[in-house]
Amino acid sequence: MEARTSISPQGPVFSKLICGYWRLMEWNMTQQQVLAFMEQHIELGITTADHADIYGDYQCEAAFGAALRLKPSLREKMQLVSKCGIATRANPDNKIGHYITDHKYIVERAEKSLSNLHTDSLDLLLIHRPDPLMDADEVAEAFTQLHKSGKVKHFGVSNFTPAQFSLLQSRLPFSLVTNQVEISPIHQPAILDGTLDLCQQLRIKPMAWS
Repeated sequence: MEARTSISPQGPVFSKLICGYWRLMEWNMTQQQVLAFMEQHIELGITTADHADIYGDYQCEAAFGAALRLKPSLREKMQLVSKCGIATRANPDNKIGHYITDHKYIVERAEKSLSNLHTDSLDLLLIHRPDPLMDADEVAEAFTQLHKSGKVKHFGVSNFTPAQFSLLQSRLPFSLVTNQVEISPIHQPAILDGTLDLCQQLRIKPMAWS
């Protein structure tokens, strides 16, 4: 039986456990093996898959999408999450690693994720890390454009402080649905710094990674 939860009053319904594909390129799987892995965790009720554009040096999303092409009907059983906002030197266009959250970049990376994942829309797009130079109006403009186009259904952030979350929310015409943050018994800052308090205040569920 699937264990599912709505992550915010306005947000998507996800499986309570989410399969993260950060390490996919380290698993040395064929496309058929990746497909079998996807089918297995869906059968177990883990229907939500977490990605980011930079995972596997920009290769994980494309590897996942190549497997999904073998059985496109699986997309109807899954919820796809991706993240953007970090530029690494794995892309030769990036001379140094940096954060980037301008309007053009967010839209381009979201569209690249759609192409890589072999899907018409993302269920959730997150800003991967706080950008010290973030212009909240530019992020909001990108989110709004992607939402109106139907390319992304819901939006959130990852690793944001309560103040950073509130700043971006203040510029948006719709609600951010989650903050994906590190939470574990040996990593407790989110429990103590107000991050989880803000989530509770807004009645949203954090996405915990560790």
